Amino acid sequence: MNKLSTLIFDVDGTLAETERDGHRIAFNRAFKAAKLDWEWNVSLYGKLIEVAGGKERIDFYIREYQPHFQPPIPLNEFIAQLHQSKTQYYQEVLTQNPIPLRPGVKRLLKEAKANGIRLAIASTAAYPNVIALLENSLNLDAVSWFEIIAAGDIVPQKKPAPDIYYYVLEKMQISPAECIVFEDSQQGLLAASQAGLKTVVTVNEYTKNQDLTGATLVLNHLGEPDLPFTVITGDTHGKTYLDLDLLGKI
Repeated sequence: MNKLSTLIFDVDGTLAETERDGHRIAFNRAFKAAKLDWEWNVSLYGKLIEVAGGKERIDFYIREYQPHFQPPIPLNEFIAQLHQSKTQYYQEVLTQNPIPLRPGVKRLLKEAKANGIRLAIASTAAYPNVIALLENSLNLDAVSWFEIIAAGDIVPQKKPAPDIYYYVLEKMQISPAECIVFEDSQQGLLAASQAGLKTVVTVNEYTKNQDLTGATLVLNHLGEPDLPFTVITGDTHGKTYLDLDLLGKI
């Protein structure tokens, strides 16, 4: 039996509910600043987050919802500038109103750190956004907790392609058998599964109805001693919150 050595975390929707109350707001502020009459409401954004990556999301929106839009500069440049503006607004949002981590996240990270378990991040989010979340919602020195922070455009293809996970495995020189991945969506699960990684999925309002076949566990959150998780699929061996003991068993 392989011994657990590493926990790999997705960020948006997994560490914190950043999509609806963070990224969506930042996108809308960037649109307004660019004098665009675009508005991504909660319902529309639920559809748009099926597209991984902020620049890719803007491109998809233009093609599907604004097909007659004529950018003032080449489209790729326009999208890159708009996304850069959005990233700045997102960091402002987190500074002004830090988004709390999901139940059980901080507890599990601290337990892993205290027990010598290696930590990594594998995210499609822009690197500055990942850092902003860690520093504002976890701990000012939380960046140092993670041995590898793989984010943004560091690999050619974003999730559901497995590239980001292959990158982390290669950089850390570890095998999939000694890792557990934490994701919140079908796209993330597909990426991890293609890399041969066991995955715990904690769903949210945007992802709770997705097909999560193949996940080792599907939960509503990681749980706390006084806030038990709800098990959607998988064997939790009688536990009511996820800790290293349970991870060792799965």
